[in-house]
Amino acid sequence: MRFAVEQINNSSTLLPGVSLGYEMVDVCYLTNFIHPILYFLANKHSVVQLHNNYTHYQPRVLAVIGPDSSQAVVIAAQVLSLFLVPQISYTATTNELSDRKRFPTAFQTISSMEQQIVAMQLLLKEFRWNWINILYSDDDYGRQNLKLLRARATEICVALQEVIPVPQSSQMLSLELQGKIKSVVRKVIHSTAKVVIVLSLELILPFFFQEAVRQNVTDLVWIATEAWATEPALYNITDLWRLGTILGVAVKEFSIPGLDDFRVSLAEGANEQASDQTTCNQECDQCLRAARDAEHSMRAQGERTDFRVYSSVYIVAHALHRLLGCNTTGCHKRMVYPWQLVPEVKRVNFSLLNERINFRERGTIPNSFEIIQWKWDQPNNPFQKIASYSRNKKLLFNIQNISWHTPNNTVPISVCSQQCEYGQRRKPVTVSSCCFECIDCEEGTFLNNNANLYNCQPCPADQWSNARSQKCYPKLLKYLEWQEGIAVVLLLFSVLGLVATVVISVIFAIHLHTPVVKSAGGRMCFLMLASLIIGFINVPVYMGIPTEFKCMCRQIVYTLCFTVCISCLTVRSFQIISIFKMAARLPKAYSYWMKYNGQYIFITVILALKVTIVVTNVIIHPSIPVPLVLEDDPSTVELQCNKSFKLSLLMNNSLDTFLSILCFYFSYIGKELPKNYNEAKYITLCMTCYAVSEIAIFLAMSVYRGMLVTICDVIGVVINLLGISIGYFGPKCYLIFFHPERNTAAYFQSVIQSYTMRQD
Repeated sequence: MRFAVEQINNSSTLLPGVSLGYEMVDVCYLTNFIHPILYFLANKHSVVQLHNNYTHYQPRVLAVIGPDSSQAVVIAAQVLSLFLVPQISYTATTNELSDRKRFPTAFQTISSMEQQIVAMQLLLKEFRWNWINILYSDDDYGRQNLKLLRARATEICVALQEVIPVPQSSQMLSLELQGKIKSVVRKVIHSTAKVVIVLSLELILPFFFQEAVRQNVTDLVWIATEAWATEPALYNITDLWRLGTILGVAVKEFSIPGLDDFRVSLAEGANEQASDQTTCNQECDQCLRAARDAEHSMRAQGERTDFRVYSSVYIVAHALHRLLGCNTTGCHKRMVYPWQLVPEVKRVNFSLLNERINFRERGTIPNSFEIIQWKWDQPNNPFQKIASYSRNKKLLFNIQNISWHTPNNTVPISVCSQQCEYGQRRKPVTVSSCCFECIDCEEGTFLNNNANLYNCQPCPADQWSNARSQKCYPKLLKYLEWQEGIAVVLLLFSVLGLVATVVISVIFAIHLHTPVVKSAGGRMCFLMLASLIIGFINVPVYMGIPTEFKCMCRQIVYTLCFTVCISCLTVRSFQIISIFKMAARLPKAYSYWMKYNGQYIFITVILALKVTIVVTNVIIHPSIPVPLVLEDDPSTVELQCNKSFKLSLLMNNSLDTFLSILCFYFSYIGKELPKNYNEAKYITLCMTCYAVSEIAIFLAMSVYRGMLVTICDVIGVVINLLGISIGYFGPKCYLIFFHPERNTAAYFQSVIQSYTMRQD
């Protein structure tokens, strides 16, 4: 303070022609701060007068700087605010002073308690400490800091919360309070947390730390508030280093040019006899021996508090500069009342040693904290900065400057439970959110770290996940791929069948008027052959990714083609029987059958009925690919052409099954017909292929689902088409090429005569 006052009085720009005066008193920490306040408020007659209006009241001082504890500052502010005397605190971090209605004249050159707690919170977050012990002093300072810490540190869990007792009337601890402190130390020892936050003023801490050393507390991280973060008396406690690593939130360190030399020059020039006094008073020169003895401690602390006092004096000077309208030549000297200075203090905004000095709405300056560490191997600079608390509320750490008490200088760990690995959810084991077990997320679920750490969420219907997953992936889509072995074989057989059917069609076209072709059905054969060709061409729609078009083709094309073929076989079997048996027994019916082309009417009716069934089936069971999740492999999904594949297949095959039974019946009846007209064994072969394929498909559908059913379905299609193409038309081609003598009208006539003679 003296240094700042002398600088201002020697300045020709700040208050030219005006000299500042000051008075300093020792408030003895807490026990003697009311008397100095009343002394400052007294008039020149040492009387504090009571008035309704203090507009023209002149106390002894224009402004008060201090005291140096939050509790004392609040009580002093309650008195000074009544007299509208500006008060500037350089150490009090309490948030109470931010209440402008209660304390309209109180200002702080140190950041608020809330900013200190934010700095602690960021410190804990930086090193991922979420399991802590909290010790707080049994006074306003401790309780206010505790309240703010518990309100803001929502991600922090408290393993131990204990109060440090504070003596009420003297600095001597009673045996009862000593016993309570010893109990607190024992609880810290047994706690599983490795980080201890001490929210306390420095008054009670010497005994606490001495007791901690005595009980052999080791390997902990201690976090100090600004009240004791740079306290030399605590630093000098014997063997304190054994406690572990001590970090603290402290006000920023500033270098005030000339202050060290100012202190040293005063101490060297003092009268040794006068300096022998042990008590200090207003004659400050008589206190210089004490100042000289404290020089080392003051240098070790850094000029942290010094700058706050220094800037407080300059705030008053700048307020007076504005109030007196000072310029380079001088100031307008006049009577100044304390209340006139208050609005000017609010508006100060100047730069001091590259630091911007101004007050926010609540009467506090912007953030002025940093993180320091106690260094035991550097007594000349024991409190070293390791992080700066920036204005954007981030801590910028210098990791290289941190010395931990752990082996290999690793960062200490203080968590109730280790972080779960990827894809593991938390299962709480206590009421604390920091204590939990890690449980693997099951298949089909995932853990969303941004939403909920305690519950695994199910994957969407079209996605899947393995155990311990953080996200789901699209299910593997399975279908009958073109390159699969079974698909290649089926395509090969369908191509061969297609080629064979085309060749048969050409052969039959060439030999259309021969008896073999006529006995096989004549021109009706080309209807069957055309249907077979279309059926073979339709086989590739069963391969590849099912689409709506492919599913429609599967549901419509083959079944219509096969119905045409089997209806032709049925009517052909019936027609042969009619020639040899019905013509004689029912000549009139036979004549009508021949006259009106009964075979084509039958085929048309059957085809119309089949179209009706297919259209109804498509309406009831739309041909839309639907995903099918298999129970034995939920990570894959197979596309099925409709939801009710079984019912759809039953509807489509109902008429074909009926026709196949008729074919079997007519074949059995016609087994004794002439060999050239006896189609029983060929039709039986075709119908057997059909029956076997249908039974296989329905057995597969009853046991399996998905792609295996599709494979059985397409195998049945190829077998049925080949059965008719090769099984029915193949023998006819064999006769045409290898037994042309049997492909004559004479041969057929001889066979009929022989059959007739046997019947007679």
